[in-house]
Amino acid sequence: MNVQASPQRATAADIKRGRKYEQVLAGAREVFLAKGYEGAGVDEIARSAGVSKATLYSYFPDKRLLFMEVATLECRRQTDTALERVDMSRPPREVLRFAADRMMEFVLSPFGLGVFRIVVAETGRFPEIGREFWLCGPERGKGILVDYFREACARGELRIDDLRLAADQFSELCKADLFARLIFGLSTEFTDAERARVADGAVETFLARYGAGT
Repeated sequence: MNVQASPQRATAADIKRGRKYEQVLAGAREVFLAKGYEGAGVDEIARSAGVSKATLYSYFPDKRLLFMEVATLECRRQTDTALERVDMSRPPREVLRFAADRMMEFVLSPFGLGVFRIVVAETGRFPEIGREFWLCGPERGKGILVDYFREACARGELRIDDLRLAADQFSELCKADLFARLIFGLSTEFTDAERARVADGAVETFLARYGAGT
């Protein structure tokens, strides 16, 4: 997708929110989730959305903007879905394992990889991209973990002084080994056993440090 009206790169202010905005997003989400950023063609996105390329351009003059709009909404959707499926009163081992699976499901997907690459590539020139994604994704997820840690500490299940640091540490543990292999192109897919190894290791390491029984 190209910006023809201006030599400058499009910004979030150029997004049009009209009658077919949701329709365009729904079609783009389907294609981006299936093929990631690089694999998603403009023709295919327009076809999936049931609109013309001209209409697609009128709403999102830059494929990068369309992808980041889908990404931030998808982060919210996945977080909301996870919250509906987990009982936050359950013990840390159970809740942390669930959280590890959900985080890995996103960051190791073609879609998640595309989000990471776009944010890294574009934030220097367009800081609002990084800020928006941070608030909708990592920061929101951290806030949920912090709330859970606080409740688990009150129940005597965890012992944590710095809740936000602990949330950051757990998130990083969930990316051990696999994420680096993914972003450097050493691997593109991971088995259930590989994912379980990292998720179980993240939970056990975290509980060894912060578990109330240690």
